[in-house]
Amino acid sequence: MSIACCCPILECVYCLACARWVWQKCLYTAGHESEHWGLATADEFEPVPRICRLILAVYEDDLHNPLWAPPGGYGIDPNWVVLRRNDQETQGRAPPYMIYLDHDNADIVFAVRGLNLAKESDYAVLLDNKLGQAKFDGGYVHNGLLKAAEWVFEAEYEVLRELLQKNPGYTLTFAGHSLGAGLVALLVIVAVQNRNKLDIMERKQIRCYAIAPGRCMSLNLAVRYADVINSVVLQDDFLPRTTTALEDVFKSLFCLPCLLCVTCLKDTCTMEEKMLKDPRRLYAPGRLYHIVERKPCRIGRFPPVVRTAVPVDGRFEHIVLSCNATSDHAIIWIERESQRALDLMLEKDRRMQFPAKQKMERQESLAREHSEEYEAALRKAVALDIPLAYSPSSYGTFHEMEEAEFSGRSGEEVSEFSSRTRRESWDEFVERLFEVDESGHMVFKKPAS
Repeated sequence: MSIACCCPILECVYCLACARWVWQKCLYTAGHESEHWGLATADEFEPVPRICRLILAVYEDDLHNPLWAPPGGYGIDPNWVVLRRNDQETQGRAPPYMIYLDHDNADIVFAVRGLNLAKESDYAVLLDNKLGQAKFDGGYVHNGLLKAAEWVFEAEYEVLRELLQKNPGYTLTFAGHSLGAGLVALLVIVAVQNRNKLDIMERKQIRCYAIAPGRCMSLNLAVRYADVINSVVLQDDFLPRTTTALEDVFKSLFCLPCLLCVTCLKDTCTMEEKMLKDPRRLYAPGRLYHIVERKPCRIGRFPPVVRTAVPVDGRFEHIVLSCNATSDHAIIWIERESQRALDLMLEKDRRMQFPAKQKMERQESLAREHSEEYEAALRKAVALDIPLAYSPSSYGTFHEMEEAEFSGRSGEEVSEFSSRTRRESWDEFVERLFEVDESGHMVFKKPAS
């Protein structure tokens, strides 16, 4: 009798818990993940709309007679397109891409388009992965995207090297959307490790813009390469947040909302500490830029705000239950809203009327802040005991010699080198504070008189 009486009570508790969870998730649409991040500036965000238009241009068959140009056009000169590869030329090993020589911005752009739902070869790249299958540079990465990135680099590094030699001082930018974003995020790591093949001396000459990327690398790599990789996410985009196997996502396109709800429930019930301790778990790469344009319980879009950080914990960990979760993934919407956000930033700067000298000081200050934030993220990853994470040497950026050592090592060697470095630092610390007395016991050192 007592058991029968408890059943209705348990049902009520269960229903209240479910209602509370759904209520919280329905309110979780206003950029809660980034509410404590700093605001992006116009100087650092300026390339994003331009990069989005370049990625959109890859979809065109004839750039002299474009069919799908956004309002205002692509803003590029078709005569500056150095190379284009379609599906036949890539043999299905990678999505179509192009190399664009941007003389206006002193930039060589390698742009990769996103997933083509009609191409089986794109699915083959995307679905070629299992948890913990591919270990790379001391972390874990998406296996299919790594294969595609390595193939693309071997196919095109000579072209890129020639362009860099003919245009000294130009930066090399890798850019992609969705499937292409994951590919370029791993491609830039391959490029950084093989700078000698590109005839590039400084790491900062290479950068990457991953637009709406999927989770493609482990947390230690996502933080370590935040100085060269920039990920852009529009509000509630589902792909950077979902940890569900991509095979299940794209098999369930017609019931994607159901799958997202199940994934949301699963992630909500998983402790964040447990997620951080799993070295095989993949994350959105690099520094994150989050475009926020909607607020809870409000109708319509608000003026977009761009927040940025190099987070270690809270890196888009939970699916957002939103009717915009899939539309926010579209490159067209991202280009439109990023341009609106940039226009608002520029308008604000015009009202402030910064002198030229102050603008230069501001840019230098921004670069310094980014460097400090990057190093702080590396140290926080070590403090949180993130698997395979290591902190920067001293209090500056990595020395070139140390970079060269790491770039030539396998994943296991990097991990061993990292732990050995921390161990040596600890030994030095102990030697400074303690000494061994006559009886062989360790005691505090006495201050010198």
